[in-house]
Amino acid sequence: MDIQPLVILKWIGIALAAGFVGYFGRYPAMLIMEKIRKKKTQAGAVGSENKATSNNDYKLEESRLKLEKKKAKQEAKKAKKAGKK
Repeated sequence: MDIQPLVILKWIGIALAAGFVGYFGRYPAMLIMEKIRKKKTQAGAVGSENKATSNNDYKLEESRLKLEKKKAKQEAKKAKKAGKK
């Protein structure tokens, strides 16, 4: 099988061109997305304090309820085992 050096160079060039286009196409998009995120965080910073505290309260309440449910299940298991003996 005879591999021609020009074919190899052509495919190397295609790979490098694709990498170049991929990187420099992705980089500006990342910059634009970062600017949009900064604007959203600045605009949402005013109302986010109330949301954050209510969200934290919600998570704490949720975790407390999960613990209570887990304890209730454990007590039910213990009672069931004690009833079998």
